[in-house]
Amino acid sequence: MGVISMLFFFYLLFVLATSISASTTVRRNVEVSNLLKRLNKPYVKSINSSDGDIIDCVDIFRQPAFDHPLLRNHTIQLRPIVYPEGVNTSTRGVQLTQVWNKHGSCPKGTVPILRTKGEDVLRAISVDSYGKKTQDSVRAFRHELVDRSGHEYAFVGVEGDKYFGARAYYNVWNPIVQGSEEFSLAQIWLVGGHDPILNTIEAGWQVCPGLYGDHQTRFFIYWTSDGYQDTGCYNLKCSGFVQINRKFIPGATIARASTYNGDQFEIGISIWKDPYNSNWWLQVNNAPIGYWPSELFTTLSDSARLVEWGGEALNLHASGDGQHTTTKMGSGHFPEEGFRKAAFIRNIEIADKSNQWKPIKPQEYVENAKSCYRLSYQYDNAYGNFIYYGGPGRNPNCP
Repeated sequence: MGVISMLFFFYLLFVLATSISASTTVRRNVEVSNLLKRLNKPYVKSINSSDGDIIDCVDIFRQPAFDHPLLRNHTIQLRPIVYPEGVNTSTRGVQLTQVWNKHGSCPKGTVPILRTKGEDVLRAISVDSYGKKTQDSVRAFRHELVDRSGHEYAFVGVEGDKYFGARAYYNVWNPIVQGSEEFSLAQIWLVGGHDPILNTIEAGWQVCPGLYGDHQTRFFIYWTSDGYQDTGCYNLKCSGFVQINRKFIPGATIARASTYNGDQFEIGISIWKDPYNSNWWLQVNNAPIGYWPSELFTTLSDSARLVEWGGEALNLHASGDGQHTTTKMGSGHFPEEGFRKAAFIRNIEIADKSNQWKPIKPQEYVENAKSCYRLSYQYDNAYGNFIYYGGPGRNPNCP
């Protein structure tokens, strides 16, 4: 092959590669645009928040939930029919709000929804994976915890009965997260069934720059009905969860966080099954936020078989030198430091088949990176069954 022929050959390869790249970019842009149209519903009012969020006030009957094929004829439930009975262990001190609340409110007949931006979607591995956990990023829900994907835990749990709800009170922190793909969170897990039809409902607070594009502490929810394969998502990033509250929403920034040896700010999270229609309700502090309709689930349409409370951090060895991440869990301090210094989860309770809140002592204690993050179970009259949990990540004993 002559020099001219070779040059022409490489020119053709260049043109082909450029054409393929341009075609891929165009296709991805179209996919992003279509997703944004599905998620961002027409709004009555929009609120620009100082944290960079845009909150859209959407007609309550036109929210994303009702795009779900199982919810096309769903009758919205505007409040729980019945609440579980039990002692009111409400949050102490200042009630938490979200940052956007300072800049406006949504009118009656609408619900606030965090607007999804194009750059949010482009941070995901693919358009289809936006707002979802991947199967290799979640652990098996069993006592013998084996996790090779970098997920590290400090949590307690109960198993062996039917559970119709769970609640606890979490002090809120803003832990340092080292890598853009890492995260730190505290949450409740309610689990039904086993793979491949594992059902979960999850709620808590998290710092997750990969999902939100920042390092702010945000309230979040998650659900799946098929073991994180195709169903479910974070917050309102897919159809499913029905929002009914006008002041507090999944995905938005929590206005205040606890400080080391200083003021402590709590969030109370309750999830329970309405015995009249089997919807799973979410309440934050004393306010119902919304619900997961029973139609979404298979094994959780009856009850949960496992409930867990605790923290999780993702360690991707982000430093690139083989060292453990410096991503912190909770306050970033170990449980031994105690109140105002370590993160806690207090008044751990379940709802039983008689629709009663019951204090329960954890049966399961999981710390799969104990030198980096750990927990301590305690009990007292005010905080009931509670744990201190968390840690700094990398330290002399966790190199």
